[in-house]
Amino acid sequence: MAFDPAPSLDPIRAIRLGVTTSGTHVLGVAVTSDGDVPDALGLTRDQLATWGFTGAAGSTFVVPAPTPVVAVGIGASADVSTAVLRDAAAAFARTAAREPTLSTDLAAVAGLDAAEAAQAVVEGAVLGRYRYDALRSDPTTVPLDALTLHVTDEAAARAGVERGRVLARVAALSRDLANTPAGHLTAPDFADLASRLAAEAGLEVVVHDKAALVELGCGGLLGVNAGSTVEPRMVILRYAPEGATAHLGLVGKGITYDSGGISLKPSNAMHAAMKMDMSGAGAVLAATTALAELEVPVAVSAYLALTDNMPSGSATKLGDVLVSRSGRTIEVVNTDAEGRLVMADAIALAREDGVEAIVDIATLTGAALAALGPLSAALIGNDDALSDIVESAARKTDERVWALPLDHRYRPWMDSEVADIKNLGGEFAGAITAALFLSEWVGDVPWAHLDIAGPMRSEKDDVWRSKGATGFGARLLVETTLGWAAAR
Repeated sequence: MAFDPAPSLDPIRAIRLGVTTSGTHVLGVAVTSDGDVPDALGLTRDQLATWGFTGAAGSTFVVPAPTPVVAVGIGASADVSTAVLRDAAAAFARTAAREPTLSTDLAAVAGLDAAEAAQAVVEGAVLGRYRYDALRSDPTTVPLDALTLHVTDEAAARAGVERGRVLARVAALSRDLANTPAGHLTAPDFADLASRLAAEAGLEVVVHDKAALVELGCGGLLGVNAGSTVEPRMVILRYAPEGATAHLGLVGKGITYDSGGISLKPSNAMHAAMKMDMSGAGAVLAATTALAELEVPVAVSAYLALTDNMPSGSATKLGDVLVSRSGRTIEVVNTDAEGRLVMADAIALAREDGVEAIVDIATLTGAALAALGPLSAALIGNDDALSDIVESAARKTDERVWALPLDHRYRPWMDSEVADIKNLGGEFAGAITAALFLSEWVGDVPWAHLDIAGPMRSEKDDVWRSKGATGFGARLLVETTLGWAAAR
């Protein structure tokens, strides 16, 4: 490759803890919408109000001075949470976008756990400052070189700082992958990068090329790849800490570019965003790089199903029947319902490896976007305990999910006259029927499915979500894995 598709492996060089403001270049000061205004601003609440600053959550106001100070609103004292701090830190980092060195007292807000507060501030500052500049000859942003947190309990905050740094890193990596143009991140490129990152993160890696996939009988992945001039890959990453007695499977959809195949997508803004149709695989890869660093005590196997979906004379046609890894046959009635085809093979491999639970993540359906909008992912599963763990992780990360039912009454919509199942269920309930399709391969293994078609990208800078790929799911998967391990 001509460039590194993952330039943000270390998106911040230094995070320091302290209790003073000496030596800082730009200071961010937390201001509630009630209570006293900190002395560091040198202004009264009435003076701030004159300039339209009330301390509303996420608002900022720059106080000019030899050493600039930024008032950062965090809302009413009673409503301050880690999510509010994450948003506020992002707003501060973006307001001071031209400054490489920042300092803030946001992590010292009273009433919150010191570690959780420090983690949220680190995540917000790093992710709020994120920009994808890998292909620009003249980068648009100033890197965030150093962040100093003024805290009252340094020992308690340190663990949160380190965890926040890891989670910010995996989210930035996931964003880098999704923002990379498809021509620079093909399935073989993705597999090569995964192999490099696996070696750095202490993971075992197996890469199945096209010949191996033919031998394995992964007809779903091969069927989607049939129209492409670029080979597919199935990447399996394994994390096996000593003494692990439980085994979790993660599955990610990795369509590096989705034209829709023969069922060609219209040439609109969504089509242009289809370089991000590998966001699920990107989130899984990024999350697995953090497992050893966070000393996750359970084994994790991750499956990345990688290909593009292109139209050509050799492409899969409507009415064709594919034979999946499990032997089940699939009638293809729409080649743009391709993600579930590649994931069926990945899920089958996960089951063969004996995983005790499966969490999959995919930009799977426009129906999920239509139902929930761009800020929430659809969560569908067959196990309430596992879904509860995912929902808890979503609250911790502020990567929101909303549960939809796995309603088996819609399963007959996918009955086929010539095969075991069709790959599309009809006009309605598309997110649910897509999950029902996947459930055919999951069987009775506890399973949670995340459809991230909505929150995969942001149209604008929105608190810690920078414009472009959001990296949604990377932090969520890490927290889910830690939560699942704690529940064993």
